[in-house]
Amino acid sequence: FFGSTFFFLTGVSDLFRSGYESASKHFNPADVEVNVAGRCFLVTGANSGIGKATAKEIARRGGTVHLVCRSKERAEVAKGEIVTETGNPNIFLHIVDISNPKEIWKFAEKFKNEHKLNVLINNAGCMVNNRELTEDGLEKNFATNTLGTYILTTALLPLLQKEADARVITVSSGGMLVQKLNISDLQSGNGTFDGTMVYAQNKRQQVVLTEQWAKAHRNIHFSVMHPGWADTPAVRSSMPDFYQKMKNNLRTEAQGADTVVWLAVSTEATKLPSGLFFQDRQPVPTHLPLASTHSPSEDEEKLMEMLEEFSQKFKSTSPG
Repeated sequence: FFGSTFFFLTGVSDLFRSGYESASKHFNPADVEVNVAGRCFLVTGANSGIGKATAKEIARRGGTVHLVCRSKERAEVAKGEIVTETGNPNIFLHIVDISNPKEIWKFAEKFKNEHKLNVLINNAGCMVNNRELTEDGLEKNFATNTLGTYILTTALLPLLQKEADARVITVSSGGMLVQKLNISDLQSGNGTFDGTMVYAQNKRQQVVLTEQWAKAHRNIHFSVMHPGWADTPAVRSSMPDFYQKMKNNLRTEAQGADTVVWLAVSTEATKLPSGLFFQDRQPVPTHLPLASTHSPSEDEEKLMEMLEEFSQKFKSTSPG
């Protein structure tokens, strides 16, 4: 999938269901047996897959959950299911397309005036296998995975900063291990377009974002994680060959979401430094041994500047 070297180097079996089952033997169940009533969580891409599984687990623990989804119909169904299964009525729906920067800004401004926020979970993502542009002329993977994540987080930081124990968790992918940060071609306009590698590059960018935010905002706990390979609608649609070969070995959605939930609710998670990359409740390296994927710190700072410039272009100056 990401090339045989990737499989060879990461002990890839760790990423499948068997890896979860062996890692989970060392989990402390008490970490997530918590009541989070009164705390507010926002989950993007929450109508299916890891996002929905995460929202459901937080709802079970009494949290107020804001589902941010693109499709109203699918979101309504997911909301109904979460309320019914958990008995928690405090589930709110917001229809936002995370690939549309103007929409994100507008949503965030309104949200800030009406709600509080303790935990932001950036889960929405896409892997589009051909180079497609959004109505704003942005390459779709970049617009969703990188710029959308950047704008939503940046816009909501002031709200998070008002709260004790505020957290931001971004769902990345181990695929990022095969990519070195490349700021020269953020929208993948040069050379042959390979959706899998573009996605991996975006996921590397999310790791860099998390590290940079952790340095800049000391009073918020930032983390980024790899859910392992889970049986989600996104995997089925964007990686059909991989899915057919591996479907019997994939993690369940709940297993994929486990570390997100742990990062969102447990007190153990915030005892670890901000800015780390997690897999199965453990911090793991962001580079493979001997890989030349490290980038100079000026490139990482430059990425932040470029995203800030992009994001300002779409910020409406008109009141309301």
